[in-house]
Amino acid sequence: MRPGGRSGMCVALDKIPPRRTDAGSQTCPGSEEPDGIQDRVTVSVVIPAKNEAEGLRALLPRLRDVLPDAEILVVDDGSTDDTRAVCEQHSVGVRSHPNSLGNGAAIKTGARAAAGEVLVFMDADGQHRAADVPRLLAKLDEGFDLVVGARTRDSQAGVHRAAANGFYNRLASWVVGQPILDLTSGLRAVRADKFRKFLYLLPNGFSYPTTSTMCFFRTGYPVAYLPITAEKRIGRSHLRIWRDGVRFLLIIFKIGTLYSPLKLFLPMSLGFFMTGLAYYGYTFAAFHRFTNMSALLLTTSVLVFLIGLVSEQITALNFKDSER
Repeated sequence: MRPGGRSGMCVALDKIPPRRTDAGSQTCPGSEEPDGIQDRVTVSVVIPAKNEAEGLRALLPRLRDVLPDAEILVVDDGSTDDTRAVCEQHSVGVRSHPNSLGNGAAIKTGARAAAGEVLVFMDADGQHRAADVPRLLAKLDEGFDLVVGARTRDSQAGVHRAAANGFYNRLASWVVGQPILDLTSGLRAVRADKFRKFLYLLPNGFSYPTTSTMCFFRTGYPVAYLPITAEKRIGRSHLRIWRDGVRFLLIIFKIGTLYSPLKLFLPMSLGFFMTGLAYYGYTFAAFHRFTNMSALLLTTSVLVFLIGLVSEQITALNFKDSER
């Protein structure tokens, strides 16, 4: 049965294997005459959803209109509303969690189950427009491995969110050494084989865009941004600004220490060194002696720097098999 059909049945993904074209590449069920990037690759749209029945009612028909041949996979993260029933009505693939495991866990489930060579991730709450997906795919076709929909300032949900996201973007840009225009955007298109390399690093919560974006930058995969306008979400947000904001910062520092340790350890080392040097200057001028505190601060600066060097070597070992 064609995934875009209207028979009212839920498409069981494990019962519809992808077929192969004459060139030997896999094609999503129902694909016949793709254009653009789909001339060469198959596309899967992964939508994590928790109690997003209303948003899916509006999104799924529009998504099928713009991508009639793509595989659409909704990951139901323990919903208690009609999320699964809506998916059945629109004959899209569904994977369900028996209980809520988190947005990141739903993304990982979808990435493992999807058959496409290109994965498109988008939210089910109505913020992301289906019409933007072909633009992401066209940009990906220019040779990029990840294309992120960067929300304009007018699309930010409130001044506090805009300020927080701006801070995250600047901090993450410093850690990876590349400009990051929207660290937390959930609308993105990515090459599946590249994305799956980092699944073990992705958290189960709301920070998967943060982790995946920084991984792609640090690994040297080309990343592009496209400006998008995010609509007002349908329903109530599951994001908590303070709780998840702290988690975003922890994820940034986690990736910083994992992929670019000296970015964090070197400033700390210099801080201890300059403090120790300044304190030594003060005690020498005032008391004409070298104190234990000065020695402790200077020694700590050396130890922190050496820890950073060791961490850099461990990081190199983590990347030695990245191209296999």
